[in-house]
Amino acid sequence: MTAELVRGQNHPLPEARLEIRISAGTPVTAVLTTSDEQGRVRGTDGVAHPGAPVLPGLEVPRQAAADHRLAVDLDALAEAVHRVDVLLTLPRGSQSPACFGSVAAPFVAVTGLDGTELASYTLTGLDAETAVIALEFYRRQGAWKVRAVGQGYAGGLAELLADQHLPEASALAGAVDDAVAGGLARSVAAPPPRATTADRPRQALASAPGTGQGEPTAPAAPPADPGPAAPAQPVAPHGGPTDGAPAQPAVQPPYPDPGTPHPARLGGEDAPQPPADPRPAASTGGPIDYSHPRRQTTAPPPPRPSAPETPAGQPARPVAGDATGWSMDERLYNQVWGMFEDLARTTAAYRSAVDFADSRMEKELEQALSDPRSRIGGQGEAAREAARARHAQLTGQAASAFDRDLTQLTAESEVVEPALPPAYAGWDNPVWHGYRVPMEIPMAVRLGDLHLPEAPSLRVPLLVRLPLERGLWIDSGRSGPSGEAFPDEGSLRLLAMEAAVAHAARLLAVYPAGEFGVHVIDPAGSAAGPLAPLVRAGVLAAPPAVGAAGVSDVLGRLTGRVDLVQMAVRGGAPDALPAGFDLSEQLLIVNDFPHGFDDRAVTRLRYLADEGPAVGVHLMLVADREDASAYGPLLDPLWRSLMRLTPVADDHLADPWVGHAWTYRPPLAPPGSQVLDQVLAQVASARREGSR
Repeated sequence: MTAELVRGQNHPLPEARLEIRISAGTPVTAVLTTSDEQGRVRGTDGVAHPGAPVLPGLEVPRQAAADHRLAVDLDALAEAVHRVDVLLTLPRGSQSPACFGSVAAPFVAVTGLDGTELASYTLTGLDAETAVIALEFYRRQGAWKVRAVGQGYAGGLAELLADQHLPEASALAGAVDDAVAGGLARSVAAPPPRATTADRPRQALASAPGTGQGEPTAPAAPPADPGPAAPAQPVAPHGGPTDGAPAQPAVQPPYPDPGTPHPARLGGEDAPQPPADPRPAASTGGPIDYSHPRRQTTAPPPPRPSAPETPAGQPARPVAGDATGWSMDERLYNQVWGMFEDLARTTAAYRSAVDFADSRMEKELEQALSDPRSRIGGQGEAAREAARARHAQLTGQAASAFDRDLTQLTAESEVVEPALPPAYAGWDNPVWHGYRVPMEIPMAVRLGDLHLPEAPSLRVPLLVRLPLERGLWIDSGRSGPSGEAFPDEGSLRLLAMEAAVAHAARLLAVYPAGEFGVHVIDPAGSAAGPLAPLVRAGVLAAPPAVGAAGVSDVLGRLTGRVDLVQMAVRGGAPDALPAGFDLSEQLLIVNDFPHGFDDRAVTRLRYLADEGPAVGVHLMLVADREDASAYGPLLDPLWRSLMRLTPVADDHLADPWVGHAWTYRPPLAPPGSQVLDQVLAQVASARREGSR
């Protein structure tokens, strides 16, 4: 999976031989510099540029171009090289833009030799800069990583090289300009925008003979004095365009602005609005639509005075169900997962920005202390204060962007949460007061809430598609954010069973009457209290099974059901099932596993966990893994096949895409609430009416 980096974010490199692909809206010059652990470039022989394009392990093009491919072999670099920086600079000349802020944002991708994209980064947010450090490859504990930098220099390549402590910075910058001057006329022009499928009929009509629209139109020339670049337009959540944003003049890579972290986990699809180009737009068949291809959003703009306003003078407000889908339930489902992705992305951007600020301050402090003459006196103290001030500025900018995104997401959550249907809503949602047994199975069901430490009050529903594709494991062992056990482990086991009953009640409530059955195995009879709502309502397929005989009986019936359905499906004769065969989904709740289970029962349980979901038999295991430690690795496949949930808040749900550990909260009914009994009573009543 490609890592779409934001400014300051790093990513490990699985291979050493790489290709760097650069795409810009104008010819740029690509330069590679090699430096030591302190980031110092020792001499001009450590810089690969158009005048000296080949170094050991490095190769750059000999001229400026809108598209580049650079070759890097990290294993071929000298041992003294600890960092390789990828630099982009605008060539001098009357035909070149005055700064990066007046052109489309450059896009840089790191690929393997087979073309597989490993990491990518879009350098948006640039203004008056004419040279920029796009990426850096650095060695850490014997392994190479890539980091998105995006640090620009208004003074051009000479200032950039001087900042890397190159003594001959000005002379080398002049040599680079001289080397590219002759080849600039032969540089590759920026590719024209590619029409999407929806635009092709319109462009074909525009090119038809006799319409007067088929001839190409010359692009508008940039102004003689572009002046300061236009500020970036506000970005709506999920990559939707902001009202009032000008049309963009050229296709830009659909990736987020790393300078202002945006809450959208793109996955290659979300396309936040890029900064506006001050030049007039060329005639390319209409404005470019940067909205998400599968979501339509009208989320609120960033909370700042420059935010666009509606005609009524009020900022735009979020709308529940403002995503694509065939039904309102599907639109809400997509919107909720969009909020999850947005929160993950903006938190990753914030953490990466803070890490970058910390590492930069540490580097600057080390440089200030490396010279013994500056350790004592005003010069050293001034350098330390400057490093701390830059750190505070960077972290403050990151916090401001993060707070802006949280404000947007919080406003969206406040609108979406009350509009959720029962399958997606929490037990405290008023929608349950008007609950009616549904006629159709919903898309998904809510299994709890998720939040991150940076925003504990912003909770996103954990929605899982139906029918369930894997079983659930309610962990009754030690859990919780602090890793401490309950003072009374018996209380934790009862709470785990209460969570299991809440999940079962929700599943019963969201399925049509008679299309979902629940079986319970309680070998020791220790869960009579938590099971009381299910027993009182009469929604269980049979009384809870107790003792070894009860365990064997229930497992025998359900495994036989799985065998029978599998044979019918594999034989291509589903109509051959016995007359009156119950085709409804089945859920088996097992309490206090492995108590009351012998080896044969354990084997049957594993069989149900593996084969049951495909034929509508699901497992919910309430157990402490330590209780089953006597089985050793025999049960490891069982635990791995189940989705682990906890009866208390616990940060065990990992998100490998951005490296977060989400805190999960179970969907328990409010204390003293009768909502569970009322909902189960309606389910039981609908079953009785349906059986008449």
